[in-house]
Amino acid sequence: MMRTGLKSRVTCLVMAAVMAGSLGLTGCGSKSTKAGSGSKTVAADSGSDDKVLKVGIECTYAPYNWTQESPTVANGDKAVKIANNDGYAYGYDVKVAQMIAKKLGWKLEIYKSDWSAIFMGLNSKTYDCIMSGICYTKKRDKTLDFTTPYYCRTIKAIVRSDSKYADYTKLSQFDGQNPKVTTQAGTNYIDYKKEIPSGVSVTDYESSPECFMAIQNKTADVCILDKTTAQSALATMSGLKVLDLDKSDDFVAPKDSPNDCCIAFREGDKRRDEVNKAMKELGWTTDNKGKFDKLMDEMVKLQPSSN
Repeated sequence: MMRTGLKSRVTCLVMAAVMAGSLGLTGCGSKSTKAGSGSKTVAADSGSDDKVLKVGIECTYAPYNWTQESPTVANGDKAVKIANNDGYAYGYDVKVAQMIAKKLGWKLEIYKSDWSAIFMGLNSKTYDCIMSGICYTKKRDKTLDFTTPYYCRTIKAIVRSDSKYADYTKLSQFDGQNPKVTTQAGTNYIDYKKEIPSGVSVTDYESSPECFMAIQNKTADVCILDKTTAQSALATMSGLKVLDLDKSDDFVAPKDSPNDCCIAFREGDKRRDEVNKAMKELGWTTDNKGKFDKLMDEMVKLQPSSN
């Protein structure tokens, strides 16, 4: 998830009611390099203009994506004007989208959406794909097509820095403590809640900043999110600590749900393969994770404190 402030829905309430039953999807899943490797036997989606890449993004999930008032970025780059809302979008997702669109020779359009409505916007063809920290899962693969990963992430537990959990180095230390565990709603992070021994699942939140605030105000004891988002929170919020757990007793990705961010397309959309090809030509692949990390480190430094 990493996502506070006002958000704008891309689809209307009528569309939400019609589409909700058919989607059955949850956010922030994970993606293996296997996903997106082959086209499905579905008629190619004609979608939108062939020379325009329309991308659905939360625009409130720093450092992956955020909204800013002007196109100016401190690194000399230019943020992208949001097509359906005020402001400009930038961050890791936007930068990678810019790179892909430039490689393809296409125009890039960014559409802002609440996380809870982002799949509906894709299904209604408001945009062609989603780039908002979304990962491949076997469940999602039944109705969507995914590219190869464009970022690889690590799952972390975040606690209050003054709590009894602050010095924990193993998940097993939570056993018997009955910690209240939260995460971002509609994401694959929910799958990790059960990995905390004797953990008590409490309310999940629409945005990651809300999750962190729940830790700050003691509504929850543990928040499960990714390392980059946690680092982002620590840069702007006080009283938090990211646990550095021993590899022998740490979170383990559920089967068929690794933790790599991918671009999600409607099933059968021919643009998925074109984007995969562009990413390969750019060297933006898991063989070059150093490029992923270098860009993300830059985005962490550039992110505004309000996202």
